Amino acid sequence: MSRPRTRTRPPLTLALPALLAVAFLLMPLIGILTRTAWGDLGGHLTSPEVVEALKLSLLVSLWALGLSLLLGVPLAWLLARVEFRGKALVRSLVLLPMVLPPTVGGVALLLGFGRRGLLGPWLENTFGITLPFHTSGAVVAATFVAMPFLVISLEGALGGLKQSYEETAASLGASPVRVFFTVTLPMVAPGLIAGAALTWARALGEFGATITFAGNLPGTTQTLPLQVYLLLQDKPEAATSVSLLLLAIAMGVLVALRGRWTGTPLAGQDVGAARPADAQEAPPLPAVADDEDHAEKAARPADAAGRWPLHAEVTGFNELTLDAGPGTTIAVVGENGAGKTTLLRALLGLTPRAHAQLRLGDTDVTKLPPHRRQVAWVPQDGALFPHLTALANTAYGLRARGVGRAEARREAGAWLERLGVGHLAHRKPAQLSGGQAQRVALARALAARPRLLLLDEPLAALDQTTRAHVRHTLRRHLAGFGGVCLIVTHDPVEAVSLADRVLVLADGRTLQDAPPAEVTRHPRSPWVARMLGRNAWPCTATRNGLALTTGGRLVVAEAPPEGARALAIIPPEAVSLYRERPGGSPRNVWPGTVREITSVGSRLRVLVGSAEVPDLVAEITPESAAELGVVDGARLWTSVKATEVTLVTL
Repeated sequence: MSRPRTRTRPPLTLALPALLAVAFLLMPLIGILTRTAWGDLGGHLTSPEVVEALKLSLLVSLWALGLSLLLGVPLAWLLARVEFRGKALVRSLVLLPMVLPPTVGGVALLLGFGRRGLLGPWLENTFGITLPFHTSGAVVAATFVAMPFLVISLEGALGGLKQSYEETAASLGASPVRVFFTVTLPMVAPGLIAGAALTWARALGEFGATITFAGNLPGTTQTLPLQVYLLLQDKPEAATSVSLLLLAIAMGVLVALRGRWTGTPLAGQDVGAARPADAQEAPPLPAVADDEDHAEKAARPADAAGRWPLHAEVTGFNELTLDAGPGTTIAVVGENGAGKTTLLRALLGLTPRAHAQLRLGDTDVTKLPPHRRQVAWVPQDGALFPHLTALANTAYGLRARGVGRAEARREAGAWLERLGVGHLAHRKPAQLSGGQAQRVALARALAARPRLLLLDEPLAALDQTTRAHVRHTLRRHLAGFGGVCLIVTHDPVEAVSLADRVLVLADGRTLQDAPPAEVTRHPRSPWVARMLGRNAWPCTATRNGLALTTGGRLVVAEAPPEGARALAIIPPEAVSLYRERPGGSPRNVWPGTVREITSVGSRLRVLVGSAEVPDLVAEITPESAAELGVVDGARLWTSVKATEVTLVTL
C-alpha cells in the first residue's frame, strides 16, 4: 500500500519563478493554438505539397530510427558495460549533436560526407553513393541529430540493470550474444522504447542539419519542417496548421512516455518486491517419495555418471588452493568481507579481484569464458529473469546448452516439482514470494547440468519449515552429484547437514578446512565459534593465565605454553548467572549488565556485557530467568568454571 504524499506549501520565492517558467514554455504553444485557422485546418493538411512532405518525413524518420537502433544499441551497451580508455571522449561525441547548432551539424556533415568532404569522394567513386541533395542525405542528417536520444536513454537503462542477471545467464551456458538478446534487451525494454520514441520524434522534426547537408528539394529532401519554413513565407496560416500537426505528434510521444525518458529496467520488479496476496509461501511438500526418485532419474542428464573432481588455485584478493573429489560439498563460511562471494566469482571467471586456475575433471577451464565452464551458480538475490515465467527461467540453462524446447521444459518442470513450486510454473518472479523465487532459482541452477555448482546463501529467504524440505531435496541431489558443490552460508545447520567439509575464510585466506564435526569441536575463528553459538575469546598465554586480546584475564585448567596464542571457547550452557557475587573462591567471575535476551527453542540466551571481559552469552531456562529477574538492564554476576573452557591453539 503506497503511503500518501505529504503536501507541502512551496515558498513564494520558488513558486513565482517556477510559474513564470511554465508560462514562458506555454506561451508559444498557446500562440499556435490561438492563431490556427481551424476552419481551414483540413485543407491545409491535405494539400499535395504537405502530404508529400509528410510522407517523406515519415520515410526519413523511420529510416533514421532503424539506423539509430542498428548503431546506437551496441554503442549504448559498450558505454554501459565496458571500461576502456577514452570512454569519456566517446560519451562526449554522443552528446555533441544535442548541444551543437543544427546548421553547424549540417556543415560538419558536408565536410565529412559531402562530395568534397573526407569520405564523400570515396563513397561516390567506390559505391556510387552521393549523400548531399539526396533522400539518403536527409536520413543521415536526421540520424546524426536524433541517435543521441536513443544512446542516452538505453545507457541509463543498462546502468540501472544489475549485472547479476547477465552473469547468471552466462553461468547457465548462454553465450554473450544470447544473453544480450534474451536477457539484457528484454529487461531494458522500457528504456529502449523510450529512447526509440524520442529518436523518432526528433528525426521527424529535424530541420537545420537537413537543409544544410541535404538541401530543400521537393519530393527528395523537403521534409515537413522544411515545408513549414517555405509556407511561412507565402502561406503563414498553412504553416501554422502544419506546425500544429508536428506539435501534436511531439506531445503525443511525450505523453505516451509518461515522463520515463530514460526508461526503467524490468529489474525493478525484483524478486524481493512486494507480492500479490495470492503469492504467499506455498506449503512444503511431504517427504520425497519413491515416485520422485523415479522422476529424478528420468530428469538426470545422460552424463550424470561423469565424475568431475575440482582443483583450483586462486590468487588475488583470495589466496588459496582448493582440492575436492567428485560428490564433495563444501560449506564456505566467514564474516562479511572474508572473500566468500569473491571466491565463487573467481571460479566463475567473473571478477578481476581474484583469478582461479580451475580444473574440472580432466578439463582445464581457466581460459574458457563463463558460459563454457559448466559452472552454475545461484547468487544471493536469485537473479530470476523478471520477463520469463518460473518454467522458462528453469529451462533457460538447458535451452542455452542446445536441449530441445519440449525436453527442456519437461526437465525444468520436474525440478520445479521436486522443489515444491511446480504449481507456480507459469508465474513470473513478480508474482512469487521471496522463498518461492529462491527455490525457482535453485531449480534453475540444478537443472543446468553443471560440473561445478556454486550456491551463495541459497536458502536464506526460506522459512524454517520450507528450508528443511529444500535442504532435504538438495542433500539428496548432492548425494548423487558427480561434481563439486560450494555453498556460502551463515547457517550452521546448513553447514553441518549439507557439507562434507567446512572452508573458513578470513581476509581471503583459508583459516580452517575440515569436516563439520572438527570445525564444531575446534573452531579456529571467533566468528565461526559465535556462528555455532559459542563464546569465543582470542587470548595469549601468560604466567598468570590467559590475557584476553580485548582486555581482562581468564583462568583455565590447563594453559598452553607462555606466549602461545589461542582461542578460548566457552559454551553458553557453561556460563552461570547470579544475582549476587557467588561465594567460595571461583576465579572466573565478572559483574555485568543484561543487554539482550533471545529465545532459542525452549531456552533463553542472555547477552551480558561487562567492563572487565568481552560480552558473554549464557543459556538458561525460562524458569531460571524468572527466578533471577533477568530483564534488559538487570545487573548480574557471571561465572565460568576453568574446566569448562576449551582452548584451540592458533
